[in-house]
Amino acid sequence: MTDATANLAADPPKASAKKKLIPILAALLLAGGGFASTYLGLWSPAALLAPQEEAPVLPSVVFVTVPVIELNIPGGSGRSLVLAASLETDGTHQAEVTHLMPRILDSFTGFLSGIDPAAYDKRGVLEIIRAELLARTRYVLGETAVKDLLITEFRFK
Repeated sequence: MTDATANLAADPPKASAKKKLIPILAALLLAGGGFASTYLGLWSPAALLAPQEEAPVLPSVVFVTVPVIELNIPGGSGRSLVLAASLETDGTHQAEVTHLMPRILDSFTGFLSGIDPAAYDKRGVLEIIRAELLARTRYVLGETAVKDLLITEFRFK
């Protein structure tokens, strides 16, 4: 071997300081860019780690309007009650609710005409009437057909 090749084999060439800093600077630049992009809201690491969930399919909600009920309050006071309501149901039971509306109206009218006239002036009567009307609706239609009853108008004339 010659002296030049013997020296290279014995002493490998040393990398310069600039070449050692290149991987460190590249890592710092990439980390800074990643931080800046998440800070600005361009992407989120948590979204990458979280499992992708599909939005739940909500059942269709339908409100069936109950015809306005107007009846005279017994007792000779000359007052009358006006009640308007809506029934909350889903699309599959809408036809059934509409078909049985005369039966629902009959049960509503029978209950409202049987209330003592003095009870209308008491506090909390609207909640009691709502609960009773909902119970009568569920008696006519079944438990699953109606989700709720909404009173949209309740007044005396």
